[in-house]
Amino acid sequence: MPEPSSRRWLVARPRRRPFTAKLLVLAALAAAFTAQALGALLPNVPLLLLATAASLAAEGAVYRWQRGMLSLLTKSHADVTVRHVLRDLLLVVGLLRLGEQPRETVYAPLVAGLLACYVLHCAIQAVSVLVRRSRALPVVTRNIDASALRLSPAPPVLLRRPGHRLLVFGLPATGGLLATVATDAPLCGAAGLAVSLLCSVAGLGALLLRLLPGRRPAGEQEVLDWFDAWLAEYEPTVGLYFSGSKDSAYQANMWLEPLARLGGRPVVVLRERFMVQKIAATDVPVVCLPKVSTLMRLEHSTLQVLIHPSNSGKTSQVLRIPTIKHAFVNHGESDKLSSCNPYAKAYDEVWVAGPAARERYALAEVGVEDKDVVEIGRPQLDAVRPYAGPPAGRYTTVLYAPTWEGWDGNPGNTSVIAAGENLVRALLADPGVRLVYKPHPLTGTVDPRAGAADLRIRELIRAADRGRSAARPAHSAELAEHAARLERLTRSVPRAGADQVERMLAQAAPEPGRAAAVAEAAAGWNAAYWAALPEGEHRIVTEARPALYSCFDQADLLISDVSSVISDFLASGKPYAVANTSGLSQEAFRVAFPTVAAATVLTPDAAGVPALLAAVRQPERDTFAAARAALALRLLGPAEPPAQQRFGAAVRALAESARDHRTRTAGRLTADLPGQRQEKQPPTPGAAAPGTPPRAGRHR
Repeated sequence: MPEPSSRRWLVARPRRRPFTAKLLVLAALAAAFTAQALGALLPNVPLLLLATAASLAAEGAVYRWQRGMLSLLTKSHADVTVRHVLRDLLLVVGLLRLGEQPRETVYAPLVAGLLACYVLHCAIQAVSVLVRRSRALPVVTRNIDASALRLSPAPPVLLRRPGHRLLVFGLPATGGLLATVATDAPLCGAAGLAVSLLCSVAGLGALLLRLLPGRRPAGEQEVLDWFDAWLAEYEPTVGLYFSGSKDSAYQANMWLEPLARLGGRPVVVLRERFMVQKIAATDVPVVCLPKVSTLMRLEHSTLQVLIHPSNSGKTSQVLRIPTIKHAFVNHGESDKLSSCNPYAKAYDEVWVAGPAARERYALAEVGVEDKDVVEIGRPQLDAVRPYAGPPAGRYTTVLYAPTWEGWDGNPGNTSVIAAGENLVRALLADPGVRLVYKPHPLTGTVDPRAGAADLRIRELIRAADRGRSAARPAHSAELAEHAARLERLTRSVPRAGADQVERMLAQAAPEPGRAAAVAEAAAGWNAAYWAALPEGEHRIVTEARPALYSCFDQADLLISDVSSVISDFLASGKPYAVANTSGLSQEAFRVAFPTVAAATVLTPDAAGVPALLAAVRQPERDTFAAARAALALRLLGPAEPPAQQRFGAAVRALAESARDHRTRTAGRLTADLPGQRQEKQPPTPGAAAPGTPPRAGRHR
């Protein structure tokens, strides 16, 4: 076990290096400008030349390796324009102070040319903003032919980024001034300024052309009219609604395949523009509607059902649409309180995996009525490989997949802080264990201790791997082939620097079967990935691939926390263990969290790991096999009919309810009732319409 000082060093090292690099770059910039000022004021030509070159080199280092510093410099009122103006100004000061005779008249044209360069820079930036705004459409799409909106490739990145543009376009002018300082020849400065002016004029012209009526994408109203026409032509029936952060896209992605397999006319509805590219490969049309007013156009569409994998602040906006029925499907189920969020009562129905979740809502008393809970299973788990007996090879593969620390500060949320290192050490101490460590993507985002423990765990695993020497199998080439194929199939745009309009143009209706080809390539990649690993090599899995369910298929044993990972792993029928860091006794822990009923409970010191491994390798010692089967039935529901069929039946039933609701609403609108006519009259203040029936549907 490393000394405490060593552990602190392991944590601090990943954070100290970027901070030190930032300090070095800042110091280099400050020193270069200081030296440049001294060179200009003395004047000292060698110092001025050297300092200016150092300043440009430091500027390039910022844009190449320290992009995070740009916002810091901007907040300090030292943005790229200020730095560039200061650099050129000091060169001009140096020019004016060189020699014994007054030089203002000689170099006045150079100063005027320099000012013209900066005027053009400001003009380009203003036009660039106009072009960007003209390309910010109210609807962003994928898998939809939107060529009628006059979509076009994005302007060059150089014209859209003021920092890069000023550095590139201004470099000839700065270089010319430097040459003039060195040679005292104004012609050098004039030549450099001419090149910068020509580049700026060309860039300005290229942007102005994009503002011509025939070159701009469609305007807002034209786009909205097109979207209404697309809704009327496509006639969507069921959709997935999602809003969240960049790290939460996996919650929507896990429902893409079940949604696509429903048949009919599904659609994915998003709210954040960045999320369009976070959605995994799918043939389902994707629409992003950032504004509430645009979202409300769905009310007059044929869309009948929306499923919701998560709650967000923007969910309440779509729940206002009375013509659509809403079902909360969640992105996983566990015994945590977050799985029984009171917000769930805002939906028409809550779809859960099995009877345990129904009981959980009843016990939580959060306002969800039992009649609104529908058991559909977990369609994503239909493909999980079932238990095939004890480990057959030399190594027992253990998947350690802890969850994150959560928002409530409960010490039992994650085992990473209190037990993670002990568990990993105990597993690595067994020479017959191959460890796969897959931490939650949000680990450390709330509690820094979790992030620090995660880093230490990774270092332990890397150190253990360094102690094992094994030849890499010959499947690496096959893995590279599958990776290249996946890259070709999932590449969103043909070039870097594309904006949303260009992506819409490139991501029109996909070729038939592309999603199936992606799934096939991903399956091939997963198989090649595991085959390419040296026998017994430990793995730290933090990327999107291999996915969690692929790790399930490889694992002989799961060690996790109280989370939806346990519920999903039960579909495999394999042994699992749960780390108890809650402070409860084992008996109270099992009572508090029913998903632990068929698990081996591990204490924070990981003392039970050797016995757990023995039970995995020798099934006669496994006392929880029958309990796991019973718990899987409670948590996930019956194996027959398959979860996908139950999911489809739930969608059809809720769609029928939506159609019935629309029929009743249409009847009321045509009835001769105050406030319910097609030509609505303002109601009398304080008076209720006699005989007006209550509005149909809950929470509408």
